[in-house]
Amino acid sequence: MHWRLRTAAMFATMTALLVVIGMLVGDYFGNWMYGLGVMLVISVAFNMFSYFCSKKLALSAHKVRIVTYEEEPRLYRIVENLAMKAGLPMPEVGVSDMPMPNAFATGRNPKDAAVVATRQLLNLLNDDELEGVMAHELSHVKNRDILVMSVASTMASLVSYVTRMAVWAAIFNNNDNGGGNLLIALLADITLPIAAALIQLGVSRNREYLADESGGRLTGRPMALASALNKLESGCSAKSNTYDNPSTANMWITNPFGQKKTRGLINIFRTHPTTPDRIERLKKLDEEINGVHHF
Repeated sequence: MHWRLRTAAMFATMTALLVVIGMLVGDYFGNWMYGLGVMLVISVAFNMFSYFCSKKLALSAHKVRIVTYEEEPRLYRIVENLAMKAGLPMPEVGVSDMPMPNAFATGRNPKDAAVVATRQLLNLLNDDELEGVMAHELSHVKNRDILVMSVASTMASLVSYVTRMAVWAAIFNNNDNGGGNLLIALLADITLPIAAALIQLGVSRNREYLADESGGRLTGRPMALASALNKLESGCSAKSNTYDNPSTANMWITNPFGQKKTRGLINIFRTHPTTPDRIERLKKLDEEINGVHHF
């Protein structure tokens, strides 16, 4: 429950940030109410687009092929059994040829969901580990994380878009305080998108923790997921992984760049919790569920 509360708090902060930006932009043009109204309209339009198109865009961007039981019986059977156990409608099942072992879920709600595994993931994991990964992804579906992350991403993009508009407006403004307005706009353009991105990433990391826990409880074998996460991080860190799309990195169960881009100060911009931290939490969950003590 505390992860849900933290996520709600982060969304409240993001919403407040958008409201403040809308009021400031409106005040800049002489009517803060006008700016606030325009911001709300744009927010709704962006979120509606994200809500209805996120699944199609995600599947297309990652060259996913939707498969049947006959084509992928092992994967399909595991997803089908987990969906029944979780009380979810059977999602579409897809396979991607992205050059790494990884998985993601997409869709605006449980009736419109798809779970995707890469070919490398299917070749790398045993059945228990694959079940742990698919349970994690189905937990994203059940927890409505796909919608949550789509909205968070849209709001972060909107902050960047509006602050950039403010810079251009200040550049072409000819009043006496044009220089001061431009300086303020430039500072906002630098700082506010970073703040929005950090909030978005915080939401992403919280949802991963929640899906780990929900998935571990669904299978009753949290350490199978822990074993899979270790293998996936190692596979994503390999030189053969040429994945290069940071904008969709938060979709995957593990950081698609592995350890290659997670050192030093860049850790604050991580899309996922660290694998050791996730495994430590899964060990505690295993102790709670199965009474197994890990040292």
